[in-house]
Amino acid sequence: MVLVIIRTAVIFAVLLVVMRLMGKRQIGEMQPFELVITLLISELACIPMADTSIPLLYGVVSVLAIFVLHEGVMLLDLKVKPLKGVLSGKPAVVINKNGIDDYQLKKNDLDVSDLIESLRAAGYFSLDAIDYALYESNGTFSALPKADYERMQTSLPLVIVDNGRFDGKNIALTGLGRPYFEELLRAHGVKNVRRVLVLTADGGGKCYLQQKGERFTTFHVQYPHGATW
Repeated sequence: MVLVIIRTAVIFAVLLVVMRLMGKRQIGEMQPFELVITLLISELACIPMADTSIPLLYGVVSVLAIFVLHEGVMLLDLKVKPLKGVLSGKPAVVINKNGIDDYQLKKNDLDVSDLIESLRAAGYFSLDAIDYALYESNGTFSALPKADYERMQTSLPLVIVDNGRFDGKNIALTGLGRPYFEELLRAHGVKNVRRVLVLTADGGGKCYLQQKGERFTTFHVQYPHGATW
């Protein structure tokens, strides 16, 4: 038991020194290769701590080897610009002046629901209130709102159509029914709902419509029976 405690203390001390040498970003917002290195270090550290049949030196050498690899990759990341995108990835602009970039979403294994969730977490609820939005290479989300974006967020928008499919739960919340929104799409030149990337509607009657491969458009409607939410 005492031997295990001593081995654990040694590995802990080595890990503490190595993580400090790797810099603040290693314990904050990590790049993909840094996350891989952190996972490897955790696995390598556990084995010699729990298995006394493995020489402690093996664990220490493995952790130090990972540190050397980390420093080598960091040097390449800083000095060789073409490799930076390969090692760390590139920011993905998912909203621009034309609306949502469906290609960038798919390229990063995201969908419209993921994007809207990220926007809400950042304090933005209306898609048209944003000029640009992007996912950084480390996965964090950034958005540049319009100057008067607060004025554009007067009611909670509900996603009515997401990537060609009606959202039955949100339609039920509006109390308007699917036929109403089908007619609304036809009135705005949409012949097939599968062509719709996203349709949102808020309680004030503002709708955001974007068909796949096209620029978004916004318009206002008067809901029947004074419906609102």
